[in-house]
Amino acid sequence: MKNEGENSGFRVSENAEGITFSVHVQPRASRNEIAGLSGSELKVRLTSPPVEGAANTLCREFLARLLHVAKSDVRIIAGEKSRHKVVTIHGASRESALALLNKQSRSSE
Repeated sequence: MKNEGENSGFRVSENAEGITFSVHVQPRASRNEIAGLSGSELKVRLTSPPVEGAANTLCREFLARLLHVAKSDVRIIAGEKSRHKVVTIHGASRESALALLNKQSRSSE
């Protein structure tokens, strides 16, 4: 796996199958959205509470929709019970993950 792609500290690892990056989840938000960066992690606000895996499920669904992949292609590989997660997304590219940040920064201007 090669570690590539830094955009203001956001690190995305890419391999032949997809990408891996860190996410900081803020549950019980007023809406689902990308909220920029929290250190080197993509900050994601989600409406669901952090109980019984609801926030994890919504996190996978939200990222799948944004990156135009199937929900089954998004896996949380670390941090199931934490706000700090590592996700792997099969079929997505480094450029598509970096585009999430660019889209967010343009919409906040």
